[in-house]
Amino acid sequence: MTVPELIRIVSRSSPMALAQVERVRAALTALHPGLRTEVVPVVTTGDRWMGDLAQVEGKGAFTKEVDAALLAGEADLAVHCVKDIPADRPLPAGTTFAAFLERDDIRDALVHPGGLTLDELPAGTRIGTSSVRRTAQLAASHPHLECVPMRGNANRRLEKLHAGEADALLLAVSGLERIGRPDVITQVLSPETMCPPIGAGVLALQCREHDTEVVDAVSGLGDPDAHRETTAERMLLHVLQGHCNSPIAGYARAERNGDLSLRAKVFTPDGKTVLNAHEWAGPLDPATLGTSVAVALLRQGARDLIDSIAH
Repeated sequence: MTVPELIRIVSRSSPMALAQVERVRAALTALHPGLRTEVVPVVTTGDRWMGDLAQVEGKGAFTKEVDAALLAGEADLAVHCVKDIPADRPLPAGTTFAAFLERDDIRDALVHPGGLTLDELPAGTRIGTSSVRRTAQLAASHPHLECVPMRGNANRRLEKLHAGEADALLLAVSGLERIGRPDVITQVLSPETMCPPIGAGVLALQCREHDTEVVDAVSGLGDPDAHRETTAERMLLHVLQGHCNSPIAGYARAERNGDLSLRAKVFTPDGKTVLNAHEWAGPLDPATLGTSVAVALLRQGARDLIDSIAH
């Protein structure tokens, strides 16, 4: 295998995104001593826009500029959080996933300055989040709490919490770990309490599909379990054709014996309707499992539910 002398890595310019790039750079250096890497930071539409993502292409607002740099030849490798990559459309023509890194924690965390748990929060507590997934689940499980819109990277949200713009936050455990702030976590919520987003905790490495040197060089960083789990989850979202305002949650789990399961939920924004599906793959491949779970949700009315939500 021929390894390129230099790999230019494009990424969002937020502290978390750059921390994720450093993880990839370190892994590449360990895998290919002597390989040089260079960071190409970009500011995406999603980073600049603090309003409703549905007004700026949904989740694609976090990937458009990154994809453009890759396709223009300004970079050779993109590092993405899988949860930020739209699954209702294919990857940009000419690009491919070269690897999915070993999965980090998929759970959500409560951050409360007073150290209270979710069940201890008094009525009217303001929870900072702009996630429709979190908002719908809180409405179903803790209707006495109030969700207040809050976007921005994790560091910025912590600043807003300190400034009094909310009383507590819900953030991803993996994100707080990546920026070195697990110390602020008050409570880690189980997936049963707060079902995670599709692709939670997984970093994807995207390359130009015909750039075989780069694809070969980075593919060794891939984790087989993360690949299977992510494939099932993204196929689920693709079949459901969920948009950025769709409260959809779910996660696949690869067991040590090779079995793969996928649990998924679709909510109304107010949390009053919750559709559930959970299947084991058995002989099914991950993509077929994702399709099967999506079909089970569609049979329960997921199509009408998703289409009824403005986006």
